[in-house]
Amino acid sequence: MEQRIKGTTGLMGLIGSPVGHSGSPDMYNFSFRYHHLDYAYLAFDIKEDHVKAALDAMRLFRMRGCNVTMPCKNEAAKYMDELSPAARIIGAVNTIVNENGRLIGHITDGTGFVHNLKENGVEVKNKKMVVLGAGGAATAIQVQCALDGAREISIFNPDDPFLARAKATAEKLRKERPECKVQVFCLEDREKLKAEIAEADILVNGTLAGMKPHDDVSPVTDTSVFRPGLVVADVVYNPEETRLLREAKEAGCKTIGGKGMLLWQGAAAYKLYTGLEMPVEEYRKYQKEQEEA
Repeated sequence: MEQRIKGTTGLMGLIGSPVGHSGSPDMYNFSFRYHHLDYAYLAFDIKEDHVKAALDAMRLFRMRGCNVTMPCKNEAAKYMDELSPAARIIGAVNTIVNENGRLIGHITDGTGFVHNLKENGVEVKNKKMVVLGAGGAATAIQVQCALDGAREISIFNPDDPFLARAKATAEKLRKERPECKVQVFCLEDREKLKAEIAEADILVNGTLAGMKPHDDVSPVTDTSVFRPGLVVADVVYNPEETRLLREAKEAGCKTIGGKGMLLWQGAAAYKLYTGLEMPVEEYRKYQKEQEEA
């Protein structure tokens, strides 16, 4: 039997709640084995009120890295010694790198989204985008795409408390990236949504609409907005093809699902931890073999 844990093994992990369903331990531990790295990755169920204690333990245990999931992303950002540009704008982190006791916070969700588009032959630079939603994933996408050179981003969100977050994000981006035009609208304004999509290169669903068990739901009710030449991307990865993507594909759009974003945001964190490229294709092959076993 392969010996994996020994006296020299370094610890990495995931904090958040719940974490029992997470695929991160499987992905990172596979990658450590592939690169013969002496690390082990575990998931820790941590609520917001224990984030500071968890980060103190990260320093104490000399953990090289830690991922952060909901509901702890915003809380963890408060205790960082340094934040990446995207994490600073968003005020949240999903990846922490321990540099000799200095905790540096990053957010790789947007990076993963952009990489997933590139893998499918789509660039965000100089493009007009419509992004639905203003939650964590949507905000990360908006910020990263602005940083990566999107020409224009129109954010649509229901008239709820997240609308204020969208407006705050837009204001920050106007200061950080004035060359990117950022506007915020209510999702209930269907005529405005239709008009903005008509001029867009890329439409993104950054909400959970369409995720199982609500896979009969789509955030776009007027399918006439779909057209050849429009790229439609979804952050939802279960199911792999949402109703939004299915209807967009039927209308001739290029469609991109959320599974790749999930993988590439993890790959971005892996490189921050190790300096190495995650063995993405090997892990995909391993996943497929596991599913078929």
